[in-house]
Amino acid sequence: MVLAAVCLTPLISSPIALAMGFALAVLMGNPFEKHLHNSIHLLLQISIVGLGFGLKLDEALHAGKTGLLLTIVSIVTVMVLGYFLGKVFKLESPLSYLLSAGTAICGGSAIAAVSPIIKPSTKQISLALAIVFTLNSIALFVYPAIGHLLNLSQEQFGLWCAVGIHDTSSVVGAASKYGDESLKIATTVKLARALWIIPVSLITMFIFKSKDSKIKVPWFIGYFIVAIILNTYCPFFDHFSTFITVAAKSGLNLTLFLIGSTLSVQTLRSIGLKPLVTAVILWVTISVGSLLYIIQ
Repeated sequence: MVLAAVCLTPLISSPIALAMGFALAVLMGNPFEKHLHNSIHLLLQISIVGLGFGLKLDEALHAGKTGLLLTIVSIVTVMVLGYFLGKVFKLESPLSYLLSAGTAICGGSAIAAVSPIIKPSTKQISLALAIVFTLNSIALFVYPAIGHLLNLSQEQFGLWCAVGIHDTSSVVGAASKYGDESLKIATTVKLARALWIIPVSLITMFIFKSKDSKIKVPWFIGYFIVAIILNTYCPFFDHFSTFITVAAKSGLNLTLFLIGSTLSVQTLRSIGLKPLVTAVILWVTISVGSLLYIIQ
C-alpha cells in the first residue's frame, strides 16, 4: 500500500513505478495478481480520459492525421509478417494471431478483443499477454533512451511511441517521461490506432469463420474525445484541466506499478522460446521501420 501511494507522487517516474511493482512481485509475491487485471484496465481507462483534458481539438486532429498512414502500413505489415512467422516457427495459429494483433494494434486490449473470436486456449492467451507485457516493460526503459540518443523531437518521439510500443499504458508512460508535447501526440495517435480493433476484429471473424462472436469496442476512447471537446470549447474546465491531467499522470504511474506487480518470475519462465522470438521479430520490425519512416 505504501509503495502504491508513493507512485502517486511526482517523485516517481513511469519506468520507476513499473520497476517497483516488479520488484515487489519478485521479493514478496502478489497474492492479488488474479484480481488486479480488471482494476488495472479500469484505472488505465480513467487515466487516459483524464489526459484528454490536457489536449485541444486542433492538436488531436493534427496528431491523428499525422499518424494515419503510418498506422495503416504498420498494422498490415505486422499482421502479414506474423502469419508467415507463425508458419516458420510452427506456432499454433491462435497464438500466432494473438501475438500479431497485440503487436500491431494495442497490446493486451487487442488480445482481449480478438480472443472471443478465435477462441484460443487459456494458456495461449496467458502466454501472449505475458510476452506483450514483458516487451512493453522493456520498451518503457529503452524507447526514451534511444529517443534522447537520436535527439528526436517531441513530435517524432510521441509518434514513434504510439506506433512502436504495444500497450497504451507503456506508450503513455514512455511519452510522459520524454515531455508533455510528446505525451499529447502519443496518446492521441495510440487511441486512434486502438480503434483499428474494430476492422481487425471483423476481418478476424471472416478468417476464423466465427459468426456468433461479439466485437469488443473500446468505448472509453469516446470519453477521451469528449474530454478534449470540453477542454477546447468550455472555458469552465480551464480552471481544472491542469489538476485533472496531473491526477491522470499519477493514475498512470499507479497503473504501471500494478502491471509490474503482475510480472512475476513464474510468469516470465512460462514464456516459450519460439513465441518470444516471433514477438521480438515483430516488435523490432515495427519499431525500426516506424523510426526510419519518422526520421527520414
